[in-house]
Amino acid sequence: MELVAGIDAGTQSLKVLVYDPAARKVVASTSASLELASGADGSREQAPADWVAALNSCFAAIAPAVRSRIVALAVSGQQHGFVPLDAAGQVLAPAKLWCDTSTSAECTQIMDAVGGTAQTIAAAGNPILSGYTASKLPWTKTHRPEAYANLATILLPHDYLNFVLTGERFCEYGDASGTGWLDVRTRTWSPDLLRATDPDRDLAACLPPIAAPEALYDIAPAAAKTLGLPATVKVAVGGGDNMMAAIGTGCVTPGRLAMSLGTSGTLFAYSDTPVVDPEGAWAAFCSSTGGWLPLICTMNCTVVTEQVADAFDFNTRHADGHLRNTPPGADGLVMLPFLNGERTPDLPLGKGVLAGLDTTNMTPAHFYRAAMEGATYSLKYGYDAFVRGGMQFDRIVLTGGGSNSAQWRQLVADVFGLPVDVPTQSEGAAFGAALQALWALGHARGEGASIADITERHVALDPQLSARPDPARGHAYATAYARFLRYLDALTPLQRG
Repeated sequence: MELVAGIDAGTQSLKVLVYDPAARKVVASTSASLELASGADGSREQAPADWVAALNSCFAAIAPAVRSRIVALAVSGQQHGFVPLDAAGQVLAPAKLWCDTSTSAECTQIMDAVGGTAQTIAAAGNPILSGYTASKLPWTKTHRPEAYANLATILLPHDYLNFVLTGERFCEYGDASGTGWLDVRTRTWSPDLLRATDPDRDLAACLPPIAAPEALYDIAPAAAKTLGLPATVKVAVGGGDNMMAAIGTGCVTPGRLAMSLGTSGTLFAYSDTPVVDPEGAWAAFCSSTGGWLPLICTMNCTVVTEQVADAFDFNTRHADGHLRNTPPGADGLVMLPFLNGERTPDLPLGKGVLAGLDTTNMTPAHFYRAAMEGATYSLKYGYDAFVRGGMQFDRIVLTGGGSNSAQWRQLVADVFGLPVDVPTQSEGAAFGAALQALWALGHARGEGASIADITERHVALDPQLSARPDPARGHAYATAYARFLRYLDALTPLQRG
């Protein structure tokens, strides 16, 4: 009769999923939309209070009889966000998010202070890329001096929701590795990166302790009352949305490649050892299960297809017809879909580009196909780096909102030349958080099941949603991808200003 819950605080919405492990089914799922404040300088911010309001709204929409059976929960959250708290736990400023490119100059400043990109990777395993948490601290020091002066604790979005739920300030290895401050090889904060970010204060004093992956905390009485949950609920450490999606797709053992088609696009694969690229071609993150999670992130995925659909006044849920009515390669129309700047390829100041327009392809269907292909080609660009690094995969497990599109599933299979499978639970991050809570609870009870055991038992694939590569289409996409790369190479100097 026991239930576990997963909370996924994303960029566009917050979702709550309640799972029955005995019946192996989701018994409740709710969501609440979130507003994003955007600025012409590339700033992307949200009010943490809105996350809390959305959390309260989601739980209020779940039947009391279901809430009363929840025994453990965990939070998945958008990575890289910067939530500054004062000593009393009050938020000092809006949270700057993963897609905020207004601090790209600060990324360079930090790496220059370490000695350059190569030295930064040597010190911590990752360069400081656009959107990483580290760059937001010096920006805050310059632009929000009062918040900087009163800063006591730096939390990530999922850390902040854990703080609301438990009253405790802590983080975990997976999400912490996306700050840019964590030495991913040793799983400790890098003194060199902290000093390079701010030589005037001890940033280590502002960073919360790092909790073990299987740690459990008690829910705060006030939070339990507000959410209508039992006072005995346990809160697992959770993690970044990519780390939780890795659990939700079963990507917790070597050899499996997962792809998330959400607001951003990601590729990630589990490893038992650190996988650091000396050129910084991928993010050398930690997992939230005790290992590592080499990861490729693009900043523009479903956000691009949705923008095109909005521009032409149609719903993305009914857009597969546009793909069926246009050929692979969109009759030569190419989109560099960098509406939010881009991380892969590394063009934080990049802008979207349409190329190859002619009288045959200037239609809404072609624009939509070019957007979907462009978002997929950006991920292929990152995948090629994985392959050059010696990684090998025999299939892709797909999650995120884009996985609901049959045409996009087939597009991924054809572009990557790999079979595509889709879990029955489409909300990979929320489901992964629920499974992490289940794992941590079992560990505390001495049950001994590993996270791999848990995912083997509970992550099921839907055979009706699988896609297999078609050689003929694959050839056409290879030609179109080569065209995309030529435009990318030609326009990169302009994109870097």
